[in-house]
Amino acid sequence: MDRATLYTDGACSGNPGPAGIGFVVLDAQGNEMLTESKSIGESTNNIAEYMALIRGLEACVKLGVSQLQVISDSELMVRQLIGRYKVKNPGLIPLYERAKSLAQNFEQIRFRHVLRAENARADELASAAVRR
Repeated sequence: MDRATLYTDGACSGNPGPAGIGFVVLDAQGNEMLTESKSIGESTNNIAEYMALIRGLEACVKLGVSQLQVISDSELMVRQLIGRYKVKNPGLIPLYERAKSLAQNFEQIRFRHVLRAENARADELASAAVRR
């Protein structure tokens, strides 16, 4: 698969609390190629956001994606990944480093922040995982 879009979301009930992740991979025509909804136990919202991103990036590497657009409603995570914010939380540093390492597998990668309404499918998957 040449080009794809990855929508990711992490959610938790309480912060920290029971957490879940969700992601959706769409092909260049907008068809859903892969989804995941998974409980990750107790976590914070920001850790869940990064875990969703990492799982989604790993999936896109396996699919052979070369050009990837990543869409998330986590402004903090996106701004950290594009270098606008520093990663200050010690718990996020290894997750940030893993995400940046995975990002190097793509010829082109773009990160974009959107409002939750524009990330509805990934939000639905992450929220469903929290309820499990």
